[in-house]
Amino acid sequence: MENNNISILGAGLIGSLLGIFLRKRGLDVSIFEKREDRRHQLYKEEGRSINMALSDRGWKALEKVGLKDKIKDLAIPMYGRRIHDEHGNTTFQQYGKDGEAIYSISRGKFNQILVDEAEKVGVQLNFEHKCEDVNIYKKQIKFSLPKWEAKKHQANVIIGADGAYSALRSSMQKQERFDFSQHYISHGYKELSIPPTAEGEFAMDPNALHIWPRGKFMLIALPNPDKSFTCTLFLPFEGTKVCFDKIHDKKDVESVFKTYFNDAYNMMPTLGEDFFKNPTSALITINCYPWVKNQCLLIGDASHAMVPFYGQGMNCGFEDCYVLDGLIEKYGTTSWELIFEKFQKMRKPDTDAISQLALENFIEMRDAVSDPKFLIRKKIEARLHELYPKEWIPLYTMVTFSDIPYSEAYAQGKIQDRIMNKVMADPLITQNWDKLDYEDIIDQVETARMV
Repeated sequence: MENNNISILGAGLIGSLLGIFLRKRGLDVSIFEKREDRRHQLYKEEGRSINMALSDRGWKALEKVGLKDKIKDLAIPMYGRRIHDEHGNTTFQQYGKDGEAIYSISRGKFNQILVDEAEKVGVQLNFEHKCEDVNIYKKQIKFSLPKWEAKKHQANVIIGADGAYSALRSSMQKQERFDFSQHYISHGYKELSIPPTAEGEFAMDPNALHIWPRGKFMLIALPNPDKSFTCTLFLPFEGTKVCFDKIHDKKDVESVFKTYFNDAYNMMPTLGEDFFKNPTSALITINCYPWVKNQCLLIGDASHAMVPFYGQGMNCGFEDCYVLDGLIEKYGTTSWELIFEKFQKMRKPDTDAISQLALENFIEMRDAVSDPKFLIRKKIEARLHELYPKEWIPLYTMVTFSDIPYSEAYAQGKIQDRIMNKVMADPLITQNWDKLDYEDIIDQVETARMV
């Protein structure tokens, strides 16, 4: 079909799902991936993959391509946060209403299923194709293959789903009037693990996202189907009492964990080996615009990489695929310039909003969740949502358990945040929170929205 030869760079979660969407529209789709095909090997995680947390936006996209039930078998529901203090005590903070959950899933196995499905529906897969350059005007891609072999590929449409360090975006940056910024936060991350117990069971509550908040740093853990937990340690790279630069050997690792995460330490028999075997990785936010040039499009992390602290990076990328598919459904497969232009104008405000929320949520996760007043604040918001379900929706609920546009959720959240700050300023709020005039709070919200 004329103009329907689609080349996708990247066979990660977003690229492979997008390939499925486009192939189901009858398009001729090829995916090019720089890594080798490891689906038929015993899959080994690389030690740098934060577990995914699937929520409503991600499920919505998977359901549209018929994969929801297959993926659900691999996912473990987490109904809230379980907060671990420095003495080993825990408290549970429910995410939403009863039954609402985010779902822990391993990136590796998830990616395998999506790539298998893409192949099954007829996507042409090309592994060990490293993109070296894209000639955007000619729509020609230059690849390097194993053994120094070079290859050129001609396409009608090129979509860069090749992540935060996108080759297509790198080529776009050479064009005039391309805005680009990147920001590394001061923290990095290290993947660790908690194995099953000697009896083969989960060592902790499997239906929660575990957090050890310690002010300037934190540890989190998400459950896996094999009864293990994937843990991620977030520390500053340098400049603080506890940072990666000050951990030189197993003795240093043990000292940090015994001091700040002692209950986790007692469940991590291979901590010392894991710490030095697995890489320390950086966390980046990327903003750029435009995402489109001559029927070349950036999508997912290639256009809006974000830090992982709202659990929305993958979900946002899946929503990109869902929105793009809806535009193709509306305008047909011969109007790529129109579709891509509408796509970037629709998505840019939303991806900007969730990127900012992800940065802000880091502070909440590492610090605020252990504050007793934070728990009171959440109780007040839950009561407001219960009494006035349409007038007050907690920000986390809007982002995670709905498909309200991120930009709208961000704006509504800021209004609610200002009002809650006033409520929490009452020095007696801890004793009197359940005696508040909730109707008056809602009136304040309505007034603020009209301003």
